[in-house]
Amino acid sequence: MSYRAAKAGLARDTQVKIDSQFDIDEAKKCLYWIGEITGENIQIPEIDDRREMSYSFHDTLKDGLLLCKLIDALLPEGKKIDFTKKTFQPTNTQAFKMARERERIGIFLLKAQEYGVPDTNLFQTDYLYERTNLVQVCTCIRAIGIEAQSRPGYQGPDIWPKKCEHNVRTFSEEQLTAGKQVIGLQYGSNKGATQAGMNFGKARMILD
Repeated sequence: MSYRAAKAGLARDTQVKIDSQFDIDEAKKCLYWIGEITGENIQIPEIDDRREMSYSFHDTLKDGLLLCKLIDALLPEGKKIDFTKKTFQPTNTQAFKMARERERIGIFLLKAQEYGVPDTNLFQTDYLYERTNLVQVCTCIRAIGIEAQSRPGYQGPDIWPKKCEHNVRTFSEEQLTAGKQVIGLQYGSNKGATQAGMNFGKARMILD
């Protein structure tokens, strides 16, 4: 439940633009993958309306519990989440409930960062909790999936693009020296240049 006033003016225009970038298929893929990794039975609705799907996606992940279960399933022993903490206990007090849901999202983001997800692929808590940028939430889940697929022992479905691998090249001293003797085309070229056909001014005439 949000207590914020509705956006207006430029803020509303910006929000509309962000919402228009929400990808229904990507959101469904994220929910499917979370279900496969956690073993949770996530109901993915057959919705083709962007707005309705964004609300469904938000309602499924908003409390942060599924996200914590996702990252916990991928973390090695010693870095697992302690689900016995008060943060994961139910409460009937609305204020406590909201605070704990936000805290769970924060725990997920911290663990995702420890897992190797770049900061640029993470999202702010309000992006999910206040439903202000679900596009970035999908980006984060996708980044976790790509990272997970590159780890040994991964047993989930391969539905994300393959992570780029390092391709280190080594050159001998002779090859490096030879490369210094090559003039790159960005420095220009005088190949084939002659003065043939050039004639400036009147031709010189020698008279007796």
